[in-house]
Amino acid sequence: MTKKSNFPLSQKYINFINTTKNVDADFLEGTTASGKTTVGAGVKFMNMVSRSKKKLHIIASKTTGTAEKNIIQQDNGILDIHKGNAKYYGNGDKDYKIPHIKFEDKIVFVLGYDNRDKWELVLGSQFGCVYIDEINTANIDFVREISTRNDYLMATLNPDDPNLPVYKEFINRSRPYKKYAKDVPIEIMQELNEEPVPKWRYWFFTFNDNLSLSKEDIEKKKRSAPKGTKLYKNKIQGLRGRATGLIFSNFTRKNNVITLATLKKWMEDKKDPLKFIHFSCGVDTAYSSESPDTISFIYQGITNKGQLIILDEEVYNNTDLENPLAPSDTVNRLIAFLDRNKDKWRFARDVFIDSADQATITELNKYKRQHGSIYNFLNAYKKVKVIDRIHLQLGWLNTTETKKADYLVLDHCVNHIRELESYSWKEDKYEPEDKNDHTINASQYGFIPFRNKIGVGG
Repeated sequence: MTKKSNFPLSQKYINFINTTKNVDADFLEGTTASGKTTVGAGVKFMNMVSRSKKKLHIIASKTTGTAEKNIIQQDNGILDIHKGNAKYYGNGDKDYKIPHIKFEDKIVFVLGYDNRDKWELVLGSQFGCVYIDEINTANIDFVREISTRNDYLMATLNPDDPNLPVYKEFINRSRPYKKYAKDVPIEIMQELNEEPVPKWRYWFFTFNDNLSLSKEDIEKKKRSAPKGTKLYKNKIQGLRGRATGLIFSNFTRKNNVITLATLKKWMEDKKDPLKFIHFSCGVDTAYSSESPDTISFIYQGITNKGQLIILDEEVYNNTDLENPLAPSDTVNRLIAFLDRNKDKWRFARDVFIDSADQATITELNKYKRQHGSIYNFLNAYKKVKVIDRIHLQLGWLNTTETKKADYLVLDHCVNHIRELESYSWKEDKYEPEDKNDHTINASQYGFIPFRNKIGVGG
């Protein structure tokens, strides 16, 4: 077996290392410098290799050089922790031509997932244990291939764009142990919602789990990233979200997301009650089953204090449906959505639909002629350019020490929250990417005619 690391271990890391039964996969996420790689790769993974009955195993990183630098050869890396028991052959040897570690009677191949030609050569075998470093940056085809070829998988990841397929297909299918579920930020806990795979475990680690860091070290790292930036969110708080190019970088769940109970409390305030003065609904539609086009409804209200509050959402993705929706299907679903929110809140007479989708508008007007309707189905007003809409929202999202944000979202509107955290600029143009924007478009269609009532205070 292995010698103990000189890396001091918190109780949480000790429990992580000792959790070996009924575990097929461990996913380690968290802040920078939390010790995930040292304890994960250097200690538990190598212990799992030692316990395995199979001879062949894999460590995969972006490149073999990255694996050598960050996992194998650094202080408290694999060679340091397992000194005398592990030997690295960076150029291969007579038996195995690719880089590998000889450990006890096992072979641990070292791969770069950036080089498809090389990793495809290896994947003809079944492996005991597989370690994927920074799985959020890994080639998704590699992850899919290797996930079916091992007895045990460990993967570390740094918080990234939550729309990456690796989250939906792998990470969000894992679950934390109950003992440490409270350590997982609520933003991430809400995303661990895909169909769970038995024996896939999720772990969230922070600075406080790394006992090699002093209080001064932790404070220095926290000061290194400006508060409120995506860098601070990713590296210091360990929260997911695209790090660069984000449009609504000032959106935070702390300042812009509220519960229904909080909203009702404001509305029942005896001294200064919050009142809604207008309601509207925006609809963004697309009917392709070949791409992730989405049909989105947003129900929103404007208050006497000049706040726009997103009260409800409904989202359909045709690629997820066995029988994709047509414009005629959207009509009944939209009417039911409007009626439900009318009964819960108040009447939104005007419904603004993407003017590029005349098929849905035609079906809605046909429904109104045949059955009658209390709602007005209108073309969205698009003379306000997308950039100007974004600038309006950026201003409304801001908070001060004495003033709440003017753009708020009820916490059950998870699709809208996800898009606000993902909507990004194109790399080469001052315009947004054409994705992660369906509920955002719906919201904009709903507020454009009433924009002069928002952000003006009460």
